[in-house]
Parts: sequence; structure tokens; C-alpha cells
Amino acid sequence: MTYKRKENINENIFRGYDVRGIYGEELDEDTAYTFGMGFGSIIKNKGKTTCIVGHDNRLSSPALYDALIEGIKSTGINIIRLGLCTTPMYYYACIKLKVYSGVMVTASHNPKQDNGFKFAFDESGNCKGQEIQDFLQFLIEGYFQKGEGQVTDYDIEPDYLELYSKSFDFGDRKLKVVLDPANGTTSPFVRKIYEMIPNLDLTIINEESDGRFPNHHPDPCVESNLEQLKEKVRELNADVGISFDGDGDRLGVITNSTKFLPTDYYMIIIVRDIVNKVEKKEFLYDVKCSKSLSDEIARLGAKGICYRTGNSYTKAKVREDDLPFGGELSGHVYFNERWPGFDSGMYAGLRLLEIMSKTDKTVDELLEGINRYYSTEELKFASPDDKKFTVIEKVLDYAKSKNYEFNDIDGVRVEFPDGWALVRASNTGPNITARFEANTEERLEEIQKEFVNLIEELNK
Repeated sequence: MTYKRKENINENIFRGYDVRGIYGEELDEDTAYTFGMGFGSIIKNKGKTTCIVGHDNRLSSPALYDALIEGIKSTGINIIRLGLCTTPMYYYACIKLKVYSGVMVTASHNPKQDNGFKFAFDESGNCKGQEIQDFLQFLIEGYFQKGEGQVTDYDIEPDYLELYSKSFDFGDRKLKVVLDPANGTTSPFVRKIYEMIPNLDLTIINEESDGRFPNHHPDPCVESNLEQLKEKVRELNADVGISFDGDGDRLGVITNSTKFLPTDYYMIIIVRDIVNKVEKKEFLYDVKCSKSLSDEIARLGAKGICYRTGNSYTKAKVREDDLPFGGELSGHVYFNERWPGFDSGMYAGLRLLEIMSKTDKTVDELLEGINRYYSTEELKFASPDDKKFTVIEKVLDYAKSKNYEFNDIDGVRVEFPDGWALVRASNTGPNITARFEANTEERLEEIQKEFVNLIEELNK
């Protein structure tokens, strides 16, 4: 197939952590080809000769992947082609082959009609923020390198399975587990990996790989997407249910009592397990996480680091500060002990099962004794990309005018003695997001009402 340089690239698809848009409307094969020419040119300018490329199971991914590769080839950069793989498998290929420049064709947990690119120029990790905007400008200017790169294929699956085989120490308890890969990219791999672990009585639903995601939206951190998983856990009286997102880097958990387990509560279980096993007792969480987590980290005598949201940011911070563990509410978690630091939903699920295998406690019982607060889900307010940041600036002005204590590392998180309010601009879509938490339901309602009214007024 013949591709051509895209003259008018849609600038709105260049977001805070990656490139993401509607296939056929906001990005197409020519966009991917042009992206490839720009990407290859940038890494060639940095002295690189080779990159790694993989793709998820979305229906549009193979076509975008092929066009991307042709664009990169045209700059003289060599390509190691992984084919269909999860994003964590792509990350591990970069580590295993010591090639840190690469592109993963994926739209993660976005709707089926979307697609995009996660990409890294070098060892510093996935591009984010200003790096992505600078790359967009480079694409517009179009000073691309010329050459003829070579393509080789590499099967990362055997290496990835070997990594799992060396990463666990399970106890004797037999666990009844329900898995839901949501017809996403973990579907071809999840059974092979989980069947490596003894004493797991596995049931897998939505196991067929299908980029249309016919059974439910592939975002495991939205409770409504896990109704089928809840039903199966209830039906089988299972110990736990675990789901993964579209490209496999995030997880969601349903407890034995069919309750949704937020990622910040999952992180409490992990921190409790590893705090006395690691030398550096510092753990990262993002601004969306509950005070339950920061309270527990402090109670355990460790240090909590509240950081900005976004997998590209949180993963880089965990790596740069050499933290043993970190994560964010959206389901990305990073283990730096016994694991090479990247986010994998399948690995994160097995770490929970490993803990459970050494105790008779249920998931609910593993959370006994924590401080509990009343909180909202993450709320979204539609706001155009060219307006949402202005709204956040005005929210910050409001907080200052009220002499509120606040953290502005990512949006505005206003801290009260009995709760908090977070208002921030989404980096993945034209939205403002908000979350609220308080000691009582009455106080939660007060805080939420104050800031929702403010957002709606400023967003008119």
C-alpha cells in the first residue's frame, strides 16, 4: 500500500501522555506514516539506529502499524517488529533487547473506534507533556530524515513467560479465581501466564480476542464495566475476580463479596505486604487517591509521595526516585522489587493472589483496620481542549481567594481538615475531571456541591 505525508494532522490527538483519536476521523494510515517519519527522524537525530514497534488487538491496529513501520523505515531506522502484544510485553521487549526507542500502537482503554500511539525516544521513557507538543511541532515542520531501514521480527512471548516464571513465591492455599480480559489484548496470553501458577482454580470470561470489545468497555477501573465479573464471582463463590484493560497495563479487582476494589485500596494491600521487605520505605500515589492510602503509609512508618496523575509521569517518577512501589487510581501500578518497574495488569493481579495464597484472609479482610472515608467516583465535565486549562486556572484563583490549602502539582487539590476536592484537566480527552472525599457523607456533599457549582459556572 502507498502512503503519503499527512499535511494537516489533527493537533487535538496529541495529548498529555500519548497520541489518541478516532480512527478514520482524527487519525488514519497517512497519519501513522507521517508519525513514523517524524519518530524515525527524531531518534536518528539522537544517534539511535533501531526501534521496537508493537500493536494491540483493535481492528484498526494492524493497518496503522503497517503504515507506521513504513514511515519509520523511510528514515533509515531499523525496526524490530513484535506484532500483536500487550503494552507490558512491548515494555519488556525494550528492556530485554536494550532498545529503548519504540512505539506501541494502542488506545489503551478507550472506545473501540479509537486508536493511537504510546512512544519513547530513548531511555527516559514514554513521551509526555511538552515532549509530545514539541514532537507535534516537528511533524508540522517536516524536516524528516531519509534512508532505508530494515525490519526484523521478534517473538517476545517466550521471554515474557520466562519473566513470570521467576517472579513469584506462592503459598499452599488454593484460590478460586475469575479472570476477565475483556476481549482485549491480554486475551491470547492470560491463560498461559496464570496456568503457570499452581493452586489456582481458574475461570476466564470474555477470553476471545476481539477488538470490538463486544461484551463491555475495556476499562477495569469503572465499576459498571465489571458487572459480568461480579456475577461470575458470585455464581462460583470465587475468592477474587480480576480484569484487565484493552492493552493490558491496568487491572481492576472484584472482592470475594463482589465489591469493587479501588486501586488505592489494592495499593494498601501491597504496601502492607512489602513495607518490611524493602529498604527504601517510600511509596508513590497520584492526586486522585484516597486519604485511606496516605494514612496507612504513614501508620506503617513509611513516606508517601503524592504526585501528578498520568502513567507516563508516575512510572517515570517511580523509576527516577528508585521507589519500590507506586501507582495511581486509574489502575496503573509499578513494582520495582522482583519486577522491572513497568505496569502490567496481569502481574499486578498475580501479586495480589500471591499474598492471598499465604493467608486464610479474604480480600476484604486484608483491608481490616484502615481508615475509611466517603468519596465520589471520578466525575467528568465536558470541556473543550482549548478551554479546560483556563477553567483550572480560575479554580486555582478561587482556592487562593478563599485562603484554602492546596496542592497544584496536577490541577488543584484543595485540602480541608475533614476532606479534599480535586479538580483537574483531563490529559486524555476534552474533559474536566473531579473527585471529592470527606469524613462524613454530609461533609462530602458540601464539598462536592461547592466545587461542582464552581466548575459548572466557570465552564459555561
